[in-house]
Amino acid sequence: MILAVAGLAFHHVGVACTDIAAEAAHFATLGYVPEGDSFEDAVQGIRGMFLARQSPRVELLEPLQPDAPGVLAPWLAQRVKLYHLAYVAPDLSEAIATLRSQRGKLVVPPVPAVAFGGRNIAFVMLANRLLVELISAD
Repeated sequence: MILAVAGLAFHHVGVACTDIAAEAAHFATLGYVPEGDSFEDAVQGIRGMFLARQSPRVELLEPLQPDAPGVLAPWLAQRVKLYHLAYVAPDLSEAIATLRSQRGKLVVPPVPAVAFGGRNIAFVMLANRLLVELISAD
C-alpha cells in the first residue's frame, strides 16, 4: 500500500545549470522574474536564485566552484536540467520516514539551508529516481 506524506505543499522545481544569469534570461522569455536576491550555500556548494511570476516557482542552481565535484555534478554531467521537486513538510522527520517506507533513499539528511532562513532541508531519492527536496515548515 502506498502512503502519502501528510500535509506536503509544493514549493518549487529545482533546475541545475552552469550559469544562473544565462539561465534566468531564458526563463525571462517565459515571463519569469527573480524572486528576491540570489544566495550562496557553502554547505551544499551551490549558488541559487528563485524565479517567480509564473507557475511553478523555479529555483536555479549552479555550483559555487564550476570545476569541483558537488551535488549538481551528476545532473550537469548528464545535461539534465530538472534537478528536484521541492515540498514544504509540516513534520520533516515524518515526511522522511514515510518516503523511506516507500523505498525512498535519504541522500542528504536534514541540514540548515540559507535559501530558507536556516530551516532544515533534506533530499530523498524516490524509487523512480526522482529527487525530492523536503523543506521544514518551521
